[in-house]
Amino acid sequence: RGGMPRLIEVMRALRDPVTGCPWDIEQDFASIAPYTIEEAYEVADAIERQDWHELKGELGDLLFQSVFHAQMASERGLFDFDDVANTMSDKMVERHPHVFGDTEVDNVQDVLTNWETIKIREGEKKSAMEGIPRNLPALLRAFRIQEKAAGVGFDFPAPENAWEKVDEELGEFKALLAGDASTVEKEKELGDLFFALINYSRLSGLNPENALGRTNDKFIRRFQGVEKGLEEEGISLVDANLEQMDAHWDRIKKEERT
Repeated sequence: RGGMPRLIEVMRALRDPVTGCPWDIEQDFASIAPYTIEEAYEVADAIERQDWHELKGELGDLLFQSVFHAQMASERGLFDFDDVANTMSDKMVERHPHVFGDTEVDNVQDVLTNWETIKIREGEKKSAMEGIPRNLPALLRAFRIQEKAAGVGFDFPAPENAWEKVDEELGEFKALLAGDASTVEKEKELGDLFFALINYSRLSGLNPENALGRTNDKFIRRFQGVEKGLEEEGISLVDANLEQMDAHWDRIKKEERT
């Protein structure tokens, strides 16, 4: 016996109050939630690196998190893993009438619009903004907020229209910097600028989370190159001046482009 039945049996054994694992037994929904989030990020990381062998393992880890939560729910008489799977199957059928029904769609936006409007019409949601986790990273949360609004038709017609908003927000932010605005006021305008940039990214088919993640990785790689270059010169990082660090930074940028 393998596949999902075996995994569910393994989870039950781990949670057995007599013969199970002490660590697994003492866990609850709240204590496991951070691991669930971490595993989702590790899946995304494996995909970003195109490490398909590792992705198999990371997907297993993420699946195990679902099984863990379902087992704890089953112990409380709330629901079990079959309920989770059936709920998702029912949802996918209901939300894809263009696949399982007679609705016709012309493009991806039509699919997204159907998805959001069906939820509202069914009474599952009172607001299109419901269901966006507050603990998402702010950049990713902004992206999801914009997707939800676009799903009910509240969106810019094209990327160039969104870029006009970027220009507008940049002008407002510059004007605020020239005055005596408070830090809170400046942060509000800076947030508007970030939000506009994310909107342009989304409409242009770009993922801002991926873009910033790559830039973060690039900065770390280049800065570590600066550290190595200084070390080879016998200069400690803490003793180096900005001119010395910039020289290595520019060298590394030039080497990466050649």
